[in-house]
Amino acid sequence: MAIEEIGKNALTVLEKRYLAKNDQGELIEDVAGMFHRVATAVALADKNYDEKADLEKLGNEFYGMMTDLRFLPNSPTLMNAGRQLGQLSACFVLPVEDSMEKIFDSVKNAALVHKSGGGTGFSFSRIRQKGSAVKSTGGVASGPVSFMKVFNAATEAVKQGGTRRGANMGVLRIDHPDILEFTNCKADNADITNFNISVGITEAFMQAVESNSDYDLIDPKTKQPVGKLSAKKVYSMIVDSAWRNGEPGIVFLDRLNRDNVIPTQGEIESTNPCGEQPLLPYESCNLGSINLVKMLKKTKDGYDFDFMLLGKTVEQAVHFLDNVIDVNNYPLEKISEVTRASRKIGLGVMGWADSLLMLGIPYNSEKGIRLAEKVMNYINNTGHAASVSLAKVRGMFPLFSVSTLKDGEELRNATITTIAPTGTLSMIGGCSSGVEPVFAYVYIRNIMDGTEMLEVNPILMRKLKEIGIYSEELMKKIAADGTVAHCKEIPEEIRRVFVCAHDISPVYHIKMQAAFQHFTDNAVSKTVNFSKNAAREDVSDVYMLAYKQGCKGVTIYRDGSRDSQVLNIGEVKGKADDYKGRMAVQQRIEPRPRPAVTRGFTEKMNIGCGTLYVTANYDENGICEVFTSTGKAGGCPSQSEATARLASIALRSGISVKEVYDQLKGIRCPSTIRQNGMSCTSCPDAIARVIMKVSEFIENQEDDNSVQTIPEPFAGDSGNKKSAAQKIEVPSSSGEIHTCPECGSAVEHEGGCVICRNCGFSKCG
Repeated sequence: MAIEEIGKNALTVLEKRYLAKNDQGELIEDVAGMFHRVATAVALADKNYDEKADLEKLGNEFYGMMTDLRFLPNSPTLMNAGRQLGQLSACFVLPVEDSMEKIFDSVKNAALVHKSGGGTGFSFSRIRQKGSAVKSTGGVASGPVSFMKVFNAATEAVKQGGTRRGANMGVLRIDHPDILEFTNCKADNADITNFNISVGITEAFMQAVESNSDYDLIDPKTKQPVGKLSAKKVYSMIVDSAWRNGEPGIVFLDRLNRDNVIPTQGEIESTNPCGEQPLLPYESCNLGSINLVKMLKKTKDGYDFDFMLLGKTVEQAVHFLDNVIDVNNYPLEKISEVTRASRKIGLGVMGWADSLLMLGIPYNSEKGIRLAEKVMNYINNTGHAASVSLAKVRGMFPLFSVSTLKDGEELRNATITTIAPTGTLSMIGGCSSGVEPVFAYVYIRNIMDGTEMLEVNPILMRKLKEIGIYSEELMKKIAADGTVAHCKEIPEEIRRVFVCAHDISPVYHIKMQAAFQHFTDNAVSKTVNFSKNAAREDVSDVYMLAYKQGCKGVTIYRDGSRDSQVLNIGEVKGKADDYKGRMAVQQRIEPRPRPAVTRGFTEKMNIGCGTLYVTANYDENGICEVFTSTGKAGGCPSQSEATARLASIALRSGISVKEVYDQLKGIRCPSTIRQNGMSCTSCPDAIARVIMKVSEFIENQEDDNSVQTIPEPFAGDSGNKKSAAQKIEVPSSSGEIHTCPECGSAVEHEGGCVICRNCGFSKCG
């Protein structure tokens, strides 16, 4: 049993995101308990088909498959199976129709999916173009991008208990009139941050690119041409944007629909957030991955694939994923209905790159490509055979008779295979991610709100120890580049095999993706990694090669093209600082200890909902402590305490008073601003004002040796000259808004809310 092989980094991830906790946030299960919980819950589905099913035996089989780390289901299944939430699917596609009512129905549905732990894909191609007429209101449409921002904001508002954050895929057809705006909508990395975006490419468009001709833009409502664009210029714009920051990716819509096995149910318009799972509206997919490293057996010459073990694991995994469909607690009834009608599953792989390392085969070799085709062909064929066997016992998927598969053997599942990214799953499994090459052999992994994990590839470590050249100094040298390619201390044969993502030409990235795609029902998640100095032409060549090689989509990323990224080679990058050397311990700012004795001042501040007392204490090094308390009238004690604590840590860490002041000053609270007698605009603003005043007092005492005097309190605003928008005075009880926080005009209380007739502000949103 390989459960003992779970490493420290993986255990950290499991404890933070996967293992069950009580109401106090304390762990109430261990790793073995998690796998037992999942195995038991998923095995229960067998009772639907056989009252005498041996659930204990099946549960033990599922448990063994997972604890051996041969197979892991997608994260929601590990997190939620056997628990109250019970939502086990990773990804969903929701329709976005061209009406305000249906758009906001989709926003609501997306929020429910995100709350349950799933990601969502959308096509915005049905929304009419920006500036087109809206007959019902006499106005003009704002276009798809404006509504993407609405979805983005809704996603931002939905938190998932610290485990999973909502993610979205936004797709727009290449022939939509707003395609240029869409292509550039994420030019700023701070925009629409909860979306990945992809352009839906058609075969006709790619042919127009090759022939350097124009193509039609189609009105999504009338389906009639409304203009033309140069295909080559639009293609170049897509390439340029992707080169700039990795967005958009591209998906080949005609190919997705060529393999749509139930076209009677509609067109496939979008994928899940990572691009590998094309789905019809309201479909979900349940994913899982086989750890190919565990499928290797030792031979006298090294390693080889154990196809008997692989076949057994595929059969068990298909059974497991089909059961997930039955025990799943779907976030919407419509999703349950549509998912059960097609019963799509997505069995994939992880650990491919590590397998090649153990086999001594370079990722960027024709031998590696041929082996990929052999392994995936075997998995796909075995998976389909397992689905046929299930259909004989449980019945075919309900839409089989109207599917493109109706003339063949009956299948339990409309699709069986998908190559998904495996992210944290591969960390748990202790292997490389999906079918990606090793990103770097020594690197810092930035995960979960800034946590940094230093990792060294264990296969390289073992290899170097075998030949007696492993050392910390050598690891530091590898860390400087993230590759062994330039380390002359390492034998050439090892360097030839141990290639990383940036050692591999884009051609071989695409060849490997295509090799797996040829034997995968759905699609393949794969990122083509470019070095920082890659040219735009390199991106263009990759997109064209993906088209010619039969891929269903492609995503690229040029190193360093975003301010922050999950994995970093050579240096950890932020907006303001470059930290050199991944192996070296990164410098950390530590706050100085609070002295035993301090001096300071407490000031009473009037806030809109009562009284706030702000205390700022100092020692010989400056302000060292800020804390607050509220009067009986209320306020936001938890928020103001949190602000004061963070300010204290910042000031004791050497952050300047001015920097803290600039961050907090002027923050506005509707209950405070523009009221008579107010000395601040919010609790944070009050804290800022007090620490600045105390800081100035300290400086003044240092400049001269005069006797210390207590600073004067801040004057209220009652004597200030009012603007024209503030002339109207409206009586109100304590704590209520009586002037508009947006424009300062009088507000009215009606319908249980507060509204401003001047600018339209509403406290109720």
